[in-house]
Amino acid sequence: MLITSILRNDRGGQIMLGVLLAVLIAVPILNLIVPAGNPLHVPTYLVTLMGKYLTYALLAIAVDLVWGYLGILSLGHGAFFALGGYAMGMYLMRQIGDRGVYGNPELPDFMVFLNWKELPWFWYGFDMFWFAMIMVVLIPGLLAFLFGWLAFRSRVTGVYLSIMTQALTYALLLAFFRNEMGFGGNNGLTDFKDILGFSLQADGTRIALFIASGIAVMLGYLLCRYIINSKLGRVVVAIRDAESRTRFVGYKVENYKVWVFTVSAMLAGIAGALYVPQVGIINPGEFSPLNSIEIVIWVAIGGRATLYGAVLGAILVNYSKTVFTGLMPESWLFMLGALFVLVTLYLPKGLAGLVNQIKAHTINKKVAA
Repeated sequence: MLITSILRNDRGGQIMLGVLLAVLIAVPILNLIVPAGNPLHVPTYLVTLMGKYLTYALLAIAVDLVWGYLGILSLGHGAFFALGGYAMGMYLMRQIGDRGVYGNPELPDFMVFLNWKELPWFWYGFDMFWFAMIMVVLIPGLLAFLFGWLAFRSRVTGVYLSIMTQALTYALLLAFFRNEMGFGGNNGLTDFKDILGFSLQADGTRIALFIASGIAVMLGYLLCRYIINSKLGRVVVAIRDAESRTRFVGYKVENYKVWVFTVSAMLAGIAGALYVPQVGIINPGEFSPLNSIEIVIWVAIGGRATLYGAVLGAILVNYSKTVFTGLMPESWLFMLGALFVLVTLYLPKGLAGLVNQIKAHTINKKVAA
């Protein structure tokens, strides 16, 4: 009943969630039950690839919430994604135990290699799954809250705020590259073995992570749609369209911005946590400003302020990236840039707005006839 209420008047969202649900049911069957020689069999590497795309889709939803509806062009959401990923990576490293290269049950291999004698205090608790999951949302959320509280109360807006978000992720990139930070330096965290006692290489685990990623996308979408449909969401849209007027009529604009920005960062952290066990590594490269810019491009191509368009854009762009970086690795960035320019010029509402544009064109043509 609640879901029906949330998705009322959201035809695009209904279709997207319906397709996603069908994929979440079909893929495990085609992977686990259909034999490998059958043309309908879905290989495990493809399941992992689709799971990775779904984590990107959740990240795109988080960016669309703050950019599409709040009007904040964040060029630093890759930082929240990476922090969630590092929290999960620390848990996975603690699960290795004495099966590492150096066989030390207490210290991860990179700490033994760097001649560390004891586990740093900020690694305590990450041997427990529930603690790590709290950190996945708490660390990105706290950082977003502090950043937003300082920036929004200082009334930093527009391009200046975008530059600040990019400076934030670049600062984290430089910090995490340092070996003394205790996060593996340039190599990051890798060589994960299992999660909750299940081997990460097992087909069943891969399927479980794929399903978890799909469910996270669905729940993230419903949460964001619920926020947008509520009174809070209407205030958020008012802030985007006329911030000064909204402040003039008595709303504490800064509080709304901080709240939505923090929720968005938490969603990005969850996406990062689901990403790491599926790709098997997290390193400082995830903090790269280029990654955060790519996320914005996914949303722009899919359709800003639609949410389902963000999902569509994230999956299509990353699928294209997988294909074209294999066929033409040197041309991919030029193609992505050209695609962004073309969509901006001819499809200002992205691919999600293309259907409406075609409908409007058809109606106008009939009226003119």
